[in-house]
Amino acid sequence: MTMRYTSLGRSGLKVGRLALGTMNFGPLTGEADSHRILDAAMDSGINLVDTADVYGADANRQVYGLEPEKGRTEEIIGTWLTKTPSRRDQIVLTTKVYGAMGPGVNDIRLSARRIRRACEESLRRLGTDHLDVYMLHHVDRSTPWEEIWGALSLLRQQGKVLYFGTSNHAAWHITRGQATAERLGEFGFVVEQSIYSLMQRTVELEVLPACRDMGIGFLPYSPLHGGLLSGILRKHEVERGRAGRAATALRSDRERVERYEKVCDDLGESPSAVGLAWLLHQPGVTAPIVGARTAEQLATALRALEIELDEERMALFDDLFPGPGGPAPEAYAW
Repeated sequence: MTMRYTSLGRSGLKVGRLALGTMNFGPLTGEADSHRILDAAMDSGINLVDTADVYGADANRQVYGLEPEKGRTEEIIGTWLTKTPSRRDQIVLTTKVYGAMGPGVNDIRLSARRIRRACEESLRRLGTDHLDVYMLHHVDRSTPWEEIWGALSLLRQQGKVLYFGTSNHAAWHITRGQATAERLGEFGFVVEQSIYSLMQRTVELEVLPACRDMGIGFLPYSPLHGGLLSGILRKHEVERGRAGRAATALRSDRERVERYEKVCDDLGESPSAVGLAWLLHQPGVTAPIVGARTAEQLATALRALEIELDEERMALFDDLFPGPGGPAPEAYAW
């Protein structure tokens, strides 16, 4: 398998067609296993490592009255980088800011104060002096874009961040942010990260068309819909797959999932690899984020890079999991 690379949006930064998501590092995957997954990702050619300051919180800790360990995931990546400092120049490191990292009223959202402090704390946990991409983890309707860009611009001037992106933003949020950046003479965003899979295609209405138009890359997260598209019906151990989003969807979509797994069987490929391959065939998608909990899951995901889906197969998937009907407004108007 040879990794393919592409530009991150309109930037000159090159990233692999699969990205490594690290949200499981800490809560579900211990430090040693997390490091092995990071090693395997690098060996495979994956160079984009995606994390966030709030990652690492384990819900079980709260059950026992303990504080959630937010920031733990960044720390795990930091210890991995410390082992071999040369790794830092070989990866594209991204993290995010927005979620609450403390009890204070200013320990959340995107004020200039919050962005500055959050960036410093992420750099400390990650053990690096700069981030390749710093992403706004959610839209902040209470902070003006001028204030946000003032804080982001300062971080770039200081050499602490090279590029900026968004996550979980609507198309009009991204458009307003880009318009403000252009007015202020800033380069603007180079990437948006949002939920996207065969079973969750809402971004096809406006977010993906907007990103393509503005030269913004797109990183789909939850590309297998919380495990529902990973071969859930054929697995013996499905505890995680039956939790959260997958549990709800499986109750109402079992027949479609059965049909999906049958199509994958006919292709001779794993459902996980096919679900990722479908995303790689979508215009505007830069790299699905693979949240591997084990090295074996990562190896399965890499197979997606070699799967070619013809028009007939793509049409079959559209029939199984219909999208919103195309881009807006044609999807709902003449």
